[in-house]
Amino acid sequence: MVVVAGVDGCPSGWLCVLKDLGTGTIVARILARIDDVLMLIPRPVVLMVDVPIGLTDAGPRECDLEARAKLGKPRSSSVFPAPVRPTLKATSYLDACQLGVNADGRKLSQQTWAILGKIRQVDTFLRSDPTLQELVREVHPEISFWAWNGNRAMSYRKKSMAGKVEREALVMLRYGAAYTAAKSTLPRGQYSNDDLLDAFAALWTAERVHAGKALTIPARPPLDSCGLRMEILA
Repeated sequence: MVVVAGVDGCPSGWLCVLKDLGTGTIVARILARIDDVLMLIPRPVVLMVDVPIGLTDAGPRECDLEARAKLGKPRSSSVFPAPVRPTLKATSYLDACQLGVNADGRKLSQQTWAILGKIRQVDTFLRSDPTLQELVREVHPEISFWAWNGNRAMSYRKKSMAGKVEREALVMLRYGAAYTAAKSTLPRGQYSNDDLLDAFAALWTAERVHAGKALTIPARPPLDSCGLRMEILA
């Protein structure tokens, strides 16, 4: 049994969509912490996570710059700058901004601050065991949707009704029954619908990674100072 998964952060933890490549069975569940993936039976062989993995000590990541260029305006704004590594030590937003300014002259955006805890969680998890890098890799749903849509960015922001409709059209075409089932079985109030759509986009990329068909951005990902790849797969 070979299982791959797409994961997106949600208010209650991590929304995980798993597919058994042998049977085609897809199930969705919410995990409290990212390291709970190690408790899944069977354990996925590919786990694509929508969170920055690999952080610079200063300056932007090449993968973020290239991803924004591929999306073009206005969707390029959905790929916001990953925080620099020193900000992971922050205990408050003001602290994070000061650490960012000290490192490379950049304050942290409120959007990035909102997910800094999840970035720290994944960073700690991967650094605990270098072999986990072969399991957990970075995805950005808007880049996945771009690739899925014939290298054309989505026309509308994901929080809008039009954005939901165009992303849902792609998901329904490939994963319709599983998407509908997930909406009826996942606990209400613990995730938003765009979290679920993003998790399915990550699953789409997970299948491509396992098949050796995924796009790697950049083509030759650099390593950060902790040995983590700085890449986005689609």
